[in-house]
Amino acid sequence: MQKHVPNTLDPRLLGQRLQNARKVRGLTQQEVADALDVARTTVTALEKGDRRIRPDELLQLARLYGRQVGDLVGSRPATGDFTVQFRAAVAQAKTFQTDKVLEQAVETFRRLCEDYLYLENVNGTQLARHYPEEYAIDGSSPEDAAEDVAATERNRLGLGDGPLLNLQETLENDAGIRIFGMELPDKVVGICAYTDELGACVAVNAHHPATRCRRSLAHEYGHFLTRRYEAAITVMTVYRRIPASERFADSFARSFLMPATGLRRRLRQVARGAGGKLTAADVCRVAHFYRVFCAAMMLRLEELRLVARGTWERWQDRGFKDQEARAQSGLAPIPDTFALVSFRYQFLVVQAFMEAKLTEGELAHLLRTDRVTARRTVQRLRPTLSLPDDGADPALGMNLSSTSSIRRVQSGGKPIAR
Repeated sequence: MQKHVPNTLDPRLLGQRLQNARKVRGLTQQEVADALDVARTTVTALEKGDRRIRPDELLQLARLYGRQVGDLVGSRPATGDFTVQFRAAVAQAKTFQTDKVLEQAVETFRRLCEDYLYLENVNGTQLARHYPEEYAIDGSSPEDAAEDVAATERNRLGLGDGPLLNLQETLENDAGIRIFGMELPDKVVGICAYTDELGACVAVNAHHPATRCRRSLAHEYGHFLTRRYEAAITVMTVYRRIPASERFADSFARSFLMPATGLRRRLRQVARGAGGKLTAADVCRVAHFYRVFCAAMMLRLEELRLVARGTWERWQDRGFKDQEARAQSGLAPIPDTFALVSFRYQFLVVQAFMEAKLTEGELAHLLRTDRVTARRTVQRLRPTLSLPDDGADPALGMNLSSTSSIRRVQSGGKPIAR
């Protein structure tokens, strides 16, 4: 590392990065001071930008925080202070998780979002932002508003009224949402934030089943559509009185994943084949078709008055179990997965690496893996980064803003029908 590098960065910006890195590592200023063998006031001065950091101290802190030096002194654009944005959300959710756990999750989320933007800048491409104006939902019930907004969004994005087979890909490529499958605290189902620099960003809990992740993603998308500048942390809990914003997001998720017109048509087809009587096996098959839990499907059917209110409760009282019913119906596990980073994100990393814009260490760091696995990712994606007809290097030339190119790679080179 060149000795003058730390002097090229505003000490206050470097201090903020050092403070954020310390907090996400879960260390106190005193613990850092002990590791550096300096006074705590020295660490305070570094984080405030009142004292310039020495190269040897920077190296020590990078190792202590598990960061690349470039993370701390790199010339990435400022993207706003997530800590400030999330203060209210953390305060509201801390009844269920400690402040430290939530703050660490938010900091990890922030770094993923900033890395995504950094990769776009390195590659000279941008994720197209197909955002509508914020929907005004005052003046009607949250449930009615959710139905209208979900139908409008599907129409705006050209999604039709059928199931969304890969929700993560659809919302990233068609709407312009940055999506991550993170290791979040158990009761946290999703995080949503928006800044003018980063755009809309959502994280879902990768520990949860794929069907739960899909619902969480749709739920957070509902928050973004109506409360763009309000960062949200959604926690699984039983409210004494469910806030209107949560009622809207819950209803939006159901309506967006199971649109009324398509669901009614599907139910009519099933009913004709079953002599007009809907069985538990039928519900399981329809739920599988839409990639949702049977419980979510039954509640949606009740909401649309396609079955009597309380039907799901009665089924539960009789011992109905989702997984057992699926297995007895011969339904395969839902294949949808939520990776830490999307296919597009991986392509951007590999593209930059193949063009020598990233070192191998940066490659592994950005992919959040070790160097051996990172190299395997390069080997896997390199042949499909472009489809040249002139003998050009296949790692170059792909239009990374192209939805069709990404879908083609995901299907092994074959076009995917919409």
